[in-house]
Amino acid sequence: MSAQPVAGATTLRTEGLCRQWGSFQANSDITLAFAPGSRHALIGPNGAGKTTFINLLTGTLAPSAGRVYFGGDDITALAPHQRVKRGITRTFQINTLFAGLTVLESVMLAIFERDGRHRIWHRTVARQRAALDEATELLATLKLQQDANTVTRNLPYGKQRLVEIALALATRPKLLLLDEPAAGIPSAESAELFEVIAALPRDVTIVFIEHDMGLVFRFAERITVLVAGRVLTEGTPAEIAADRRVKEVYLGEAQHD
Repeated sequence: MSAQPVAGATTLRTEGLCRQWGSFQANSDITLAFAPGSRHALIGPNGAGKTTFINLLTGTLAPSAGRVYFGGDDITALAPHQRVKRGITRTFQINTLFAGLTVLESVMLAIFERDGRHRIWHRTVARQRAALDEATELLATLKLQQDANTVTRNLPYGKQRLVEIALALATRPKLLLLDEPAAGIPSAESAELFEVIAALPRDVTIVFIEHDMGLVFRFAERITVLVAGRVLTEGTPAEIAADRRVKEVYLGEAQHD
């Protein structure tokens, strides 16, 4: 595995982040930090506020209180597209796959859109050697090179999720947010998907929501547990697995003395 996250540094951090609808607190006083290059999982029971928190990070929702900092800058007021430009990408933001295009064409189009050349892509594909080389390298990173000329709609669902991640990576993110990337994928394929995700370059920090605890404990380096919109605890997989509170509220292994 490549180099470990930089100790003490942060890619993104939140301070007292809250989201409220009337009297309902979806997120309450969340203060977290994600280290550069880390693989950080968010877990918790249904209704814990995990997706709301991701929406606050991407700017899809505005916080009721609190701040979001990215690379030292306060980005709390930035719109989603501005955060993408800064380097925060969520697969949900690019979730419409180009079903009628091949995998290679889809990734090249995402690269052209990033560079502001999407209006002329259809006339210049053959001439855009740099984009072709970048797309080819990206597909190799995600083990999709053999599917480069396959029409996207004809791929198995697990590989479509990989194409979705390829489109996200084409934006050159510093922070990649994945909301249940293995959802709907057979268990035999989900581990393979996470193997690819875990092997992504360490210049990309990955924060993911996942309900499959086997995948979480296998691939996450740090885990944050949310319960009722608040942070219950955070730690290494070993620390989380041994935490009695986590067992009681989420892992279903409550101990009784």
